[in-house]
Amino acid sequence: MLSAVASFSSLYFATLLLLLGTGLINTYLGISLAEAQVSEIWVGTLIAVYYLGLVLGARTGHRLIASVGHIRAYTATAAVVTVAVLVQALVDNLWVWTFLRFMAGLAMVTQFISIESWLNEQTDNTSRGRVLAFYMVFSGLGTVLGQLSLTLFPELDFRPLVFAGICSILCLIPVALTRRLHPTVPQPAPIMLFYYLKRVPMSLAVVLVGGVLTGSFYGLGPVFAYKQNLSSDQVAIFVAAAVAAGLVSQWPLGWLADRVDRAGLIRINALLLFMITVPLWGWLDLPYWALLVLSCGLGVLQFTLYPIGAAFANDNVDPERRVGLSAVLLMVYGFGACLGPLLVGVIMRELQAGTLFIFAAVCAALLVAYVRPERVTGENLSQDAPTHFVPMTEIQTTPVVAEMDPRVDPETDISHNVDPMEEEQDAIQNSDDGRIPSGSG
Repeated sequence: MLSAVASFSSLYFATLLLLLGTGLINTYLGISLAEAQVSEIWVGTLIAVYYLGLVLGARTGHRLIASVGHIRAYTATAAVVTVAVLVQALVDNLWVWTFLRFMAGLAMVTQFISIESWLNEQTDNTSRGRVLAFYMVFSGLGTVLGQLSLTLFPELDFRPLVFAGICSILCLIPVALTRRLHPTVPQPAPIMLFYYLKRVPMSLAVVLVGGVLTGSFYGLGPVFAYKQNLSSDQVAIFVAAAVAAGLVSQWPLGWLADRVDRAGLIRINALLLFMITVPLWGWLDLPYWALLVLSCGLGVLQFTLYPIGAAFANDNVDPERRVGLSAVLLMVYGFGACLGPLLVGVIMRELQAGTLFIFAAVCAALLVAYVRPERVTGENLSQDAPTHFVPMTEIQTTPVVAEMDPRVDPETDISHNVDPMEEEQDAIQNSDDGRIPSGSG
């Protein structure tokens, strides 16, 4: 096992550096703009356009890699990300910053595609799950260290941006010097949204809410913490605690998710999330230690919605369609991550900082009301259900990583071969009076 993982050490290290810079800059933007009394709408917009770039850039990234190869595409887009970060240190204009964050997301997704293509193609079925797990560990660790690295900068001037730019440059070195053979260009799976909306509507709702909550927390969580009179170091630790707790909890929660009813587990998760947000609504003056405890609880509950929802969806989709399913899940999650910061930014501007968690409570309540075990009849249950829970972090991945999922057999998957228009028309024709089937996941 160790030899298989060690052989990808250069790609893991590149992922760590890539996420380190990203984790730092997202929190830095929230705190620095809050200090400057900038509207929460701008903070939410900067995070939203970054996630929008990640979602929209996947197809562009595939075409770029097909044209010039993996290393050239990775190098070019790393340069774009570095420039986008460093120009923010030179130009003090929020409209320019919005464009730069969109370009950073658009370019960065090509870097993820390049790394994940290597991991996917040069991994056999016996080690696929372990390689994916270590990739997720390094992704999460990079995000956590990025939050904590903000504590190195007592003053939020241009230096955190320079540090993020340095990380963006350093992540070139492991990829440029890797001895791995170049993989073939991956083929993106078609997005058959209507087919999966018919088959797994509840799972897609869980994933959408997970994206909304994650994007909102990354964008406005630092603003909330800053308005609780925390220092910039304490704000960084507040966010890092949530991310770290979400990462560590995925393995024990995965063990539980493989042994209980998943619809019921999602409902309990959402109910606990509702309860843990109540003290954060703004009606209590909480000490710092209490904020950290609640942050860890938030991380455990909100950052695990996506992998539980994905496992629930895989239970109700045929094995040969799971690559396409993963592409749809990531698209829906990314849409939620774009939508969440924009909505919460508007609400926080009009009301107060605690509305971030009032909004989270409303999202959790909607899941409690919508996801019910009695609505799952097993009509579309896959023959290998329940499928194994697979730890996943957030949308710092691409549909390429779907083929690394141990629940997927790339050799038999037909997601790339079907006609998306034909499937969507079939889904519409087979729908019963527009109602969501009760047996869907």
